Amino acid sequence: MLEQLFGSQTRCKLLQVFLSNPEGKYFVRELTRALSSQINAIRRELQNLEELGVIKEILTLKGEENTQNAKRKYYQINTKFIIFPELKSTFQKAQFLLEKNFATALKKSGKVYLLALTGFFVGDKDLPIDMLIVGNLNKTKFEKILRNFEKDFRREINYTFLNKEEFDYRRSVADKFLYSILDADKIVMIDEIFNKITVLDDEEKQ
Repeated sequence: MLEQLFGSQTRCKLLQVFLSNPEGKYFVRELTRALSSQINAIRRELQNLEELGVIKEILTLKGEENTQNAKRKYYQINTKFIIFPELKSTFQKAQFLLEKNFATALKKSGKVYLLALTGFFVGDKDLPIDMLIVGNLNKTKFEKILRNFEKDFRREINYTFLNKEEFDYRRSVADKFLYSILDADKIVMIDEIFNKITVLDDEEKQ
């Protein structure tokens, strides 16, 4: 969808990277590896985005130990770009649509009691996982759905999968790992455990 709006798959990939981490600084080869794209295509789109004012170039020294004081070129999103808030909002809505589609597909692969997105999805790099799933699912179907989800986000999704019995046991013994996830910031897409209104249910009612 976004590729059609922005006219270039590479440009769309770059915007997703920059907008998901506005404080991040990236150099060309790092982006080439992360996006599995040709370096010439990356350079071309970086130049286009820079000329538009969407991103900015940053020059830093490689390190004090470098006697030649060689500079390294990085790129970062320009948060002062006139439509930065609108651009970020567009990509966030697109991300939510992907998350909702994932939750809907997951429900078709078996019984899902809880689906919570955390870590990468809420911008918390310190959490060990990006997703907590509680349910009884067809493993083959689940892995296929997850692989497609990873392709959409162009990254590996770290997750913890628990069946209902194991989840209940861990709660009963106050499992430290489980509670660190439950107490952290998260986006709850499916919830049949805590009986709270979920994002997915709220959307389905509209």
